[in-house]
Amino acid sequence: MLSRPKPGESEVDLLRFQNQFLSSGAPPAVRIVKKANKKDRRADEELPILQDQRDVVTLDELPDLPPTLVPAPPKRARPSPHFKLPEDQDPEERLDQHDRHITAVFTKIIERDTSAMAVTMPLPSGVAFPQVFHRSQKGTQGKMAASGKRSIFAQEIAARRKAEAQSTPMGMSVPIQGQQEETAKSSQGPQLITGEGLRSQDARHEVQTIHEENLAKLHALGPEEILQEQQKLLAQLDPSLIAFLKSRRSTDGQAGVESMEEQKSDTVVQETPEKEPMEPPPPRGYKWKQPELATSAPELPVTPHKEWLHMDSVECEKLQWTQDLPPLRRQKTQEGMQQARFSLQGELLAPDADLPTHLGLHHHGEEAERAGYSLQEIFHLARSQISQQRALALQVLARIISKAQGGEFGSQLTDSVLRLLLDAGFLFLLRFSLDDSVDSVIAAAVWALRALLVAPGDEELLDSTFSWYQGAAIFPLMPCQEEEEEEDEETPAEKRKKNPQETRPPPDLARNDVIKGLLATQLLPRLRYLLEVTYPSPAVVQDILAVLIRVARHSLESATKVLDCPRLIDTLVREFLPTSWSPVEEGPISRLHGVPCGAAMKLLRVLASAGRNISARLMSGFDLRSRLCRFVSEAPQELALPIQEAEQLNTESFRLWAVAATYGQGGDLYRELYPVLIRTLQALPQELSIRPHSQLAMLRISALITLLTQLTQASSSSHTELHAPARNNPNESTLSPVPPSITWVQVSGLRPLVEPILRQVLKELPQPDSWRALAPLPTACLLYLAAHYQAWSQQPKLCPGECLQDMERLSKELVLPLLSQPPFQDLWDSLRHCSPLCNPLSCAPAPESIPNLVSLGCGGGCPPLSLAGSSSAFPFLTSLLSFLNTLTRIHKGLCGQLASVLATPGLQDYLLHCGAPSHAPRLTPFLAWALRHEYHLQYLVLTLAQRMAGLRQDPTPDAIVYHTLALTLVSHLLPGSEYLAHELLLGCVFRPEFLPEGTSGGPEAADFSDKLNLGSSGTPGSGRGALLAEACRDLPSIRGCYLAHCTLPCPALLHSQALYQGEPLHIPSLLLPVPKEPLLPADWPFLPLIHLYHQASGPVSKALPSSSLGTATRTLQWVLVLESWRPSNLRAVPPAARLARLMCVFLMDSDLFREAPIQHYVTALLAQLCQPQALSLLKLDCPLPGLASFPDLYTSFLEHFEAVSFGDSLFGMLVLLPLQRRYSVTLRLSLFGEHVGALRALGLPLAQLPVSLENYTAPPEDNLELLKLYFQALVMGTLCPHWCPVLYAVAVAHINSFIFSQDPKSSDVVVAASKWMLQKTWLLANEVCEAKCLKQHLLYYKLPNVALPEGFELYPQLPPLRQNRLQDVTNGLLKDGVPGS
Repeated sequence: MLSRPKPGESEVDLLRFQNQFLSSGAPPAVRIVKKANKKDRRADEELPILQDQRDVVTLDELPDLPPTLVPAPPKRARPSPHFKLPEDQDPEERLDQHDRHITAVFTKIIERDTSAMAVTMPLPSGVAFPQVFHRSQKGTQGKMAASGKRSIFAQEIAARRKAEAQSTPMGMSVPIQGQQEETAKSSQGPQLITGEGLRSQDARHEVQTIHEENLAKLHALGPEEILQEQQKLLAQLDPSLIAFLKSRRSTDGQAGVESMEEQKSDTVVQETPEKEPMEPPPPRGYKWKQPELATSAPELPVTPHKEWLHMDSVECEKLQWTQDLPPLRRQKTQEGMQQARFSLQGELLAPDADLPTHLGLHHHGEEAERAGYSLQEIFHLARSQISQQRALALQVLARIISKAQGGEFGSQLTDSVLRLLLDAGFLFLLRFSLDDSVDSVIAAAVWALRALLVAPGDEELLDSTFSWYQGAAIFPLMPCQEEEEEEDEETPAEKRKKNPQETRPPPDLARNDVIKGLLATQLLPRLRYLLEVTYPSPAVVQDILAVLIRVARHSLESATKVLDCPRLIDTLVREFLPTSWSPVEEGPISRLHGVPCGAAMKLLRVLASAGRNISARLMSGFDLRSRLCRFVSEAPQELALPIQEAEQLNTESFRLWAVAATYGQGGDLYRELYPVLIRTLQALPQELSIRPHSQLAMLRISALITLLTQLTQASSSSHTELHAPARNNPNESTLSPVPPSITWVQVSGLRPLVEPILRQVLKELPQPDSWRALAPLPTACLLYLAAHYQAWSQQPKLCPGECLQDMERLSKELVLPLLSQPPFQDLWDSLRHCSPLCNPLSCAPAPESIPNLVSLGCGGGCPPLSLAGSSSAFPFLTSLLSFLNTLTRIHKGLCGQLASVLATPGLQDYLLHCGAPSHAPRLTPFLAWALRHEYHLQYLVLTLAQRMAGLRQDPTPDAIVYHTLALTLVSHLLPGSEYLAHELLLGCVFRPEFLPEGTSGGPEAADFSDKLNLGSSGTPGSGRGALLAEACRDLPSIRGCYLAHCTLPCPALLHSQALYQGEPLHIPSLLLPVPKEPLLPADWPFLPLIHLYHQASGPVSKALPSSSLGTATRTLQWVLVLESWRPSNLRAVPPAARLARLMCVFLMDSDLFREAPIQHYVTALLAQLCQPQALSLLKLDCPLPGLASFPDLYTSFLEHFEAVSFGDSLFGMLVLLPLQRRYSVTLRLSLFGEHVGALRALGLPLAQLPVSLENYTAPPEDNLELLKLYFQALVMGTLCPHWCPVLYAVAVAHINSFIFSQDPKSSDVVVAASKWMLQKTWLLANEVCEAKCLKQHLLYYKLPNVALPEGFELYPQLPPLRQNRLQDVTNGLLKDGVPGS
């Protein structure tokens, strides 16, 4: 046997194998068999007799593939001897007849003769589409399947031709409705007689003749006779034959019958019930579907037909949407978010809104009768596979969010739209939509993202206040809540083990901060890709820039990410800040790429505001100097841009330059553009004379003047000032800031150009409309003049006399005439109405404020009577006060002339309302922003008043008002104002001029008040007047104590100092700290005591320093001053918190409380705390600021008292004060249960008790456990009248009330305990004096009376009720050995 070839064998080996196989003679493994010719059978035998004999080329007659054209070997032709070739036949034609190759079909095509054939019209159809072939037609398919090679299409064609051949030509007249059924039946031809077997040529005619005779007989019979004959025939025939005939009819005629029935379905008339019996029953195999559709016809507006596409199986439940809408139900309940429905324009539709259906608002399943779509339905549509639906859903959501942030749904919905959307994952749906490939979806997603992140009105507010006093510095728009509780519960060791590179997933980040969650999803690279590659429309570009601006305002970290995003800033500068572009006409533009855009410049300005380093990188790394020169050197009208875009671009260029100048950058640019700035300033008076005044133009001019202000401040920085903070802060000693490249000489000539602008604007003050239009200009001009004179006074080489004379001239010509104008007085009167403190409604929280997405909430614009409203005088008056402070600080002689500004009635009224005690409002982002600017005005008023008071010999008339305002302000200042808080502590708060009581009979009045309150207090605060006088003398020491302990973070203090003093090289950023809470706590007067307590009771106990006595004394002195003369400023500290702070004095050391100063001041403070008004507010069961639990503090206090008190009466007062009956029983249980040994040291006499004894005895005690402890301490001698007289009287009173109580509602346990105590009391031994006295006290107690030695009165004999009670309980007990009666 031959082996198979192996790998590696060559062709020579294969030839050798072949020769061996041929020589061996073995049979081959494969045999070639010629396929039998099946073409001998005639094709017409397969065809029905009635089928047309047509010359049709079918696929079965041809081979599947053409034969391979291989030349055959030549052979010699040898004709048959019996075959003779005809002489008249062409050999070529003979070859063609016998050629059966596939190419012979296409070589010669002869059309058949159709002149004698009848032409039939196409069958009518009531549908718009051709009839669809259904594979479910089993008749033709089952019959043709035997051929084996016919496709489904060929089988359907054959069945169609057969049906057409059997149908009647349409040239006949259409029968009327009464004859329609019969005509249809006759037109179908015979159903049972086929003519098979007839050999004649007239077979078809014979069959038709028989059919017509049958029909004529049927017409001659009546309906009843037809039914009788039918029943006879059915009874005679074999049932199997009947079934066969029915199945044959169903098989052969199904296509034709169904086709005719479908054609008749459009015009068929519903038959009457009388005619129904005339119809024969349908065959078993026949599928009648029309009645099934007819059952649903009355329920649907249109009747579905089988010939409709995909309607072969009608599902009525899916067609219910085509019905008429149900009637609208009237809902009386308030609409919630689950039922809220919105239109396609984002409008909230009323529950009873009846809108037409053509608006497209009813395409939903739930509540089909209501118009509009719910948030769930819109959210579902946003995930559609159709891009148009996704884009529509995102657009609707964007409109809904915009209207929600505008406050349009605030009073109509019960929940927040933004909160619901974010909880549902809308943020990440937008992020996924940004990755879509369809431009319309991307545009809608960007629009929705802008609507979500950028609150309307926020950017307009921040832009319009950029030129205010410290207006460029803002709070970051980031959440201020802490991390989740799970993270807070982590131990420090776990936090150290945690991988710092490990990042939280975006959903967790978005739950706390939306911006952080978005940045974690690679939002910035995607936005850069859209700008750089896709070239979106101008609207999409503006939306993307707005989103980037919002991200940059979030925090320094976010701004750094925007700057570090690869190619993002390069793309923005290249595409949207080009130095050359084609002129752009007014109106909408088709493409924003290659055209300067003000929003792009604004983004760079916001980024530069985030930090000095970012500003330097922008100015040096992206060639912004050339672009600033390009956009600043030309007027807006000459920039070949639409005027609004040109104004915004010019304004943002000035603002970016001003921000850079705030850090001391951009000085070289000033030298280059000096002629341009001078020319612009010279043209301003003429521009201001044109009416009406454009708001954009006013903002541009104010931005220019703000730029000059920052350049002037940068020129005043000297070399010594640069290194002064470095000496104070060792951490920054290695820094060597580069001095500004601008000098005073270069900016000193700008004042003569700015001053005329201010004069021209101030002339419009009597005209309110013009004044409101020009409002940004006077503010910016006054701030520039303040910076100018401040820088002038710091120049060492200039004569100071010239500066003073110029200030006198300006004060005489400009300031004093302004202060005397009546409209100027109206500005002060409007302060109280526009103040967030006096008018909280002007700073109402945003309707859609959510904690993880911060916004200022200015969606509807600021009201006119608000701090940022059009009628607000805050920006102008703040800048005026800043200017007046600069003048009075440099020129002391102007203080007397300018003092009249403080005597304005409107200002006095405003200060009184601000100093009045009120609850601190909840700190919202907008309120924090507004309060910061209001605090600026209050601080400048106090600074000016302090300077005026230092030059007066007599006390200032409004000193109390100023001091109250200073105390309120120092406890309310927000982060970023550390320098202001430090200056207030250094000046106004502890200034003797603001405490006129110390020199005008205040101490004497305090002593007299204590004598008047003698009847309401057990011990008068004797010597309080002397203590107050001593505190007034020690004000400098008190100020030093608080400056040492109310320390603010040094970096934050230096940052704030650089901002307010205008030190450009020491300003790290214009982003302020997050305003989580005020800088100082509400109980800041107790801070030194709290620091000492923490130092003594911390994890590592340390001995108190030697200065602790002085610190505690100074703190108690200041608290006593506030309690006596400024009680309203301590109302923010609850009396219980003040008591806890006093208890800390005794807990911090074992001997400190024995010092005489401590004893005197604590006694005086405790007497103030025990006054009836303060005592009614003393609540120990409510949460206290800075204290986890008062019972825990009291337990520590008892332990310390038991250890180191040695019967100190003052210590005992503080122990007894929380034991009053109205306070928690836990405190009394702690003393009598765990620290019963402390009772022996509580020897405070009844006469020294600071509160009334009735506060301890009434109402009767109802805690059974405490009553048992009382009784146990009395019976065992632990509680004696000479050891603890106060609590002995209290215990006797409660036990006496309990043993004689006969309340029918008492439980059995209480009744049994009462009887048991009464029995034990009755059985006390009379031989022992103490027991006899105790028995008498417990049985004969009447009322508390502090005047008696025991502290209570006794009954001479028991009342009858008590006597009966005693007899009932003690009946049968032994008394002196004799059974009791």
